[in-house]
Amino acid sequence: MTKILFVCHGNICRSPMAEFIMKDLVKKAGLESEFLIESAATSTEELGNPVYPPARRKLAEHGLSCAGKTSRQLRREDYAAWDLLLGMDQANLRNMNRLCGGDPEGKIHALLEYADRSGEVADPWYTGDFETAYQDISAGCRGLLAALAEKGGAL
Repeated sequence: MTKILFVCHGNICRSPMAEFIMKDLVKKAGLESEFLIESAATSTEELGNPVYPPARRKLAEHGLSCAGKTSRQLRREDYAAWDLLLGMDQANLRNMNRLCGGDPEGKIHALLEYADRSGEVADPWYTGDFETAYQDISAGCRGLLAALAEKGGAL
């Protein structure tokens, strides 16, 4: 089983969008039993809060539900528990490395490393552009699934 943890600042916009987009992709590929997919925050600001309403609406536009999801913070022990920890931007990656005590096994990556373009997933909390965030996250998730399939499930 491949265990993937998506991470952003508050775990109410980008990382839960990635969690539910990726879950949908693996379900449609008939691979649900081969993956464990969740998301977390680098900050404590939104702990216990549900997915931000505009992010929830954007997922719903694509037929995806995030019902029941609440924000949780990344913990040091998550590093050992997950195969891949995927951040949305450089600030996330720095904080992930700090919270995990480094990345000795090379598990921490930017989501868009797997897309057909590089860069960061801009935070729609600040930009208000949930459509671009959705498209960037979808591209990263599709690329990630293709990369995992190419390598037989493990990176």
